[in-house]
This record gives sequence, structure tokens and C-alpha cells, in this order.
Amino acid sequence: MPSVSDTTLKADQLAETIAALALSKKAANIQLIDVRGLTSITDFFLICSADTEVQVKSISDAIRRGTPSKPWRVEGYEHLRWILLDYIDVVAHVFTTSERGYYNLERLWADAPNKEILDEPASTSAAHIN
Repeated sequence: MPSVSDTTLKADQLAETIAALALSKKAANIQLIDVRGLTSITDFFLICSADTEVQVKSISDAIRRGTPSKPWRVEGYEHLRWILLDYIDVVAHVFTTSERGYYNLERLWADAPNKEILDEPASTSAAHIN
């Protein structure tokens, strides 16, 4: 039986993997929000956006193909404005830029530790913790 730290490590790794996959498809404003201790819904929310519905689909498809397991639940593929990929420990939200601004999920978790994933050269830090 895995220990709590093993489960946490796996959630951390999955969150980082999903962030890297989103970045590989040029997702914008990638935020990794650590909600452990604030909710029992999940451990992490990953929120990112794209300018077009085609890119939202591309980012979501890359996440689905690149993660080691299938998401427990997927919503939003019908309209491609907000796709939710639920991996239990990590919930990824891929928005069009306008939908993201409207729903502003980051505001709901403003008290949680937040890590911004940036597209920087490998020699510099790829993340900044707020």
C-alpha cells in the first residue's frame, strides 16, 4: 500500500507532467495551484489558456496522450471553450482566453500556493512560485 508521501509525490509528478504537456502546445498563462489542505476535491488545479478553440483542443489532446493514465472524467470537448480533464489528484482546465477571463478560477483559490509555469530556456528556472 502506498504511503501518503508516495501518493503526494505522484500527484506532484502528474501535475508537472500535465504542465509540461500544456507548455509543449504553447498554452498561455499556465498556473499550477496547490489546493491540498484547502479542499478534498483534488490536490492540484492546472489552469491554462489558448487564443483559439483549435489550440484548446490541441493542448487537451496532448495532455490526454501524454499522461500515463486516462482521465476519470472529461468535459467540454463538444464546445472547445473550456475543457476539463479530471485525473482525481490533478484537475486540468484548458480555456479559451475569453472564457478564462470570464470564469476567473484563480480568484477562487487565491489563498492557495500558486506556481506559474513559464516557457524559458532550460538554463533558467521554468517556474516561479507566488
